[in-house]
Amino acid sequence: MPSADAKLEFKRATSDQDIQQIYEYTIDAFVDFSPESKWSIREIKNEVNDGWQLYGVFHQGKVISALFLKFKGDALLTKNTAIEQDYQGSGFSHRIKEFYEQQAKAAHLTKIVHYCAIDDFRMYSLNESHGYHKTDRHPDKNGLMTEWVRDLTDGFVRKKD
Repeated sequence: MPSADAKLEFKRATSDQDIQQIYEYTIDAFVDFSPESKWSIREIKNEVNDGWQLYGVFHQGKVISALFLKFKGDALLTKNTAIEQDYQGSGFSHRIKEFYEQQAKAAHLTKIVHYCAIDDFRMYSLNESHGYHKTDRHPDKNGLMTEWVRDLTDGFVRKKD
């Protein structure tokens, strides 16, 4: 297992080739992405065409997760796949949350809105540890996704383990 200090790269997909590279990484990592969507090139391109930016999270040249970001008003909307199994437990989920916060602050936004599957309890715990609060809204038509909001103006600072 890599150390929590291991270098991660966050690369935005800017071409069909980039999208293909992110798509092709271990399919098992995408189980929790969206209960309503299938992980396919078509679905990914639909997300991108809807205004979402796709990022690959790379460790030593290997894609270990995929992130989606969308700037809307004063908020950064986010969602991501699970981290590939071999890399879970390395603190990389915390680094992804920090990446979201850096992106939002650089754009002078006041909040981050994160979406995850209703049964992704590991993400619930991660969200809470980063100052997110669960709302009653479900952004999907079947109520299988939850919405979490992180207020960037509240002064919350995550305590490091």
